Amino acid sequence: MSILVTGGRGAVARRLTALLSERGVPYRLASREPDTPDGVRCDLADPDTFPAALAGVRSVFLYAEAAGIDAFVREAGAAGVEHVVLLSSSSVLKEDAAVNPLAAAHLAVEEALLASPLRTTLLRPGAFSANARGWSWSLNSGRPVRLPYPGAHSAPIHESDIAEAALTVLTDPARGGGAHTLTGPHSLTFVTQLAILGSVLGRTLPYESVTPEQWKADVDGHLPGPYADALLGYWEASDGLPAATSDTVEQLTGHPARSFETWAEDNAAAFN
Repeated sequence: MSILVTGGRGAVARRLTALLSERGVPYRLASREPDTPDGVRCDLADPDTFPAALAGVRSVFLYAEAAGIDAFVREAGAAGVEHVVLLSSSSVLKEDAAVNPLAAAHLAVEEALLASPLRTTLLRPGAFSANARGWSWSLNSGRPVRLPYPGAHSAPIHESDIAEAALTVLTDPARGGGAHTLTGPHSLTFVTQLAILGSVLGRTLPYESVTPEQWKADVDGHLPGPYADALLGYWEASDGLPAATSDTVEQLTGHPARSFETWAEDNAAAFN
């Protein structure tokens, strides 16, 4: 019996499968469009792909996709799945989660799993350190990063810490179940993140403040309007307000959460 790891093209899933492989734990890497010879197709919005992906699976690392979650729960139960670890989001804890499009999908998947017989573990990371990769397009072209709220705080988490937390709850039966809010070790503004990244790269990284409307125009065609509005609302609410941090990564993995500087060192090549 193996572990199904969905979202196979994502950084967390890739790191998780590497950890499973190192420990000799059998797994199946799934995605909408597999790009490895041993990958399997599992489109989380297409229930027709579920039976084959779930056959012989005992545990699932699941990305949050609300469109097919009811069918996924049914097929997982029929296949004999015992445990689902959901990559959710700490945004579900906010008061506007039910109407915020960035949170609502995660919340819908959480509710469907918790209402099912499947044992469910919820991993709720906040902002990913990897979000900074979005700046590489501008920086590698010699342009400043355009920020509508340069002073907005978050506690960005390294994708390796999420993967290691997932490994723990997937492979240690005593640690499964419950909900875990995951953060990086420090609350940082966007300006501070750029300064840290620039220090690692050995050069000053420019940015310019823009209005929310200008930023929305920048991302038009790449990010749907409601999602852009949700991000702007989150950044506005956290402008100048330090983000809460947790020690959950250390509790689950045995080591403190990696710093943003560590993430920058690990990903410096993307900015060169």
